[in-house]
Amino acid sequence: MSRYQSIKEQAYEANMQLPKLGLVLFTFGNVSVVDRSAGVFAIKPSGVPYEQLKPDQIVVVDFDAKIVEGSNRPSSDTKTHAVLYRHWEHIGGIVHTHSTYATAWAQAQRDIPIFGTTHADHLTTDVPCAPPMSDEMIRGDYEHETGFQIINCFRERKLSCEEVEMVLVGNHAPFTWGRDAAKAVYNAAVLEEVARMALLTEQINPQAPRLKETLIKKHFERKHGPGAYYGQGC
Repeated sequence: MSRYQSIKEQAYEANMQLPKLGLVLFTFGNVSVVDRSAGVFAIKPSGVPYEQLKPDQIVVVDFDAKIVEGSNRPSSDTKTHAVLYRHWEHIGGIVHTHSTYATAWAQAQRDIPIFGTTHADHLTTDVPCAPPMSDEMIRGDYEHETGFQIINCFRERKLSCEEVEMVLVGNHAPFTWGRDAAKAVYNAAVLEEVARMALLTEQINPQAPRLKETLIKKHFERKHGPGAYYGQGC
């Protein structure tokens, strides 16, 4: 048995959640799972349809995106995952999709405004959209630079990747992350639904106001604050 069997199986199970949740079409997405102690992560192989994917096809790579185990070529987005793992040491899983509504906002180069309490249940800011990368970055190591496109957006906006676990890459599509792959997948599903709701909100009322701060604070803290009372607790 592979020494990386656990993360390969976790990556497989997380990847298989994407079509079940309606977040991918054909091969439009990938999930990775990190093993920090071994300095590697497991990721979906490039271009393999989800209905054909098997756990033993998952590829294990290091933080330089070099293959450690596996005979398949890893996802074309592997270098982006590697950059994020290297610079954001607390994250345990990353998801990239081209889900319809989130991708539409990314193509429009717009942040997703925080219009309602569903959004505020998960974060207290608009979902950021990183601006399209420069021509120089595009002509360079594109997938590697995509990682820095995300990191630079967070740095310039003074956002914490621990508080905001999702981003839109301008003209491209969304990335999400979390403490593990399950949380990253959850965040991808939440992002898609928030993106859909925001689009409908603007269609119904193009002048819809941003959610007021008191409601943002209330809804976020009742789930995540020191006195959180949502759910059943430990």
